[in-house]
Amino acid sequence: MNYAIRPLTAADADAIAGWRYPGEYRFYDFDQDPDDLAELLDPAEWGTRYFAADVHGELAGYLIFKQHDDEVEIGLGLRPDLTGRGHGAGFLEAGLCFAADRYGTRRAALTVAAFNRRAIRVYERAGFRAARRYEHATNGGVHPFIRMER
Repeated sequence: MNYAIRPLTAADADAIAGWRYPGEYRFYDFDQDPDDLAELLDPAEWGTRYFAADVHGELAGYLIFKQHDDEVEIGLGLRPDLTGRGHGAGFLEAGLCFAADRYGTRRAALTVAAFNRRAIRVYERAGFRAARRYEHATNGGVHPFIRMER
């Protein structure tokens, strides 16, 4: 799939806030953490850090970028009905290309919930390696995460 990346809009943010992932992946529903939801819905973040990814003019995912010196940290999420169907690698690559063009850096990092083996496999195939494991307070509890770098 070819992803067109553009600034997030209010309609996109509302749609993403309503996405519901199945089973253990509901961990990624934005309403699981009020701070994450507030950030998603903040228009100051749209086109600055938050971007939408379209396929054939339809919202397919979102990307979040944070630049730290010579590295960009990327956060990403595919629409629930697109997950687990082999789209992750292409979506990640589109986000990494966008980040390289926008921020001019080749170093990238991301964090992933330690239970999410499906995403970890995608990231490892893309050349990311685990750099650090840590506990993070989110979604009403403290959960294990992995920081990955490439």
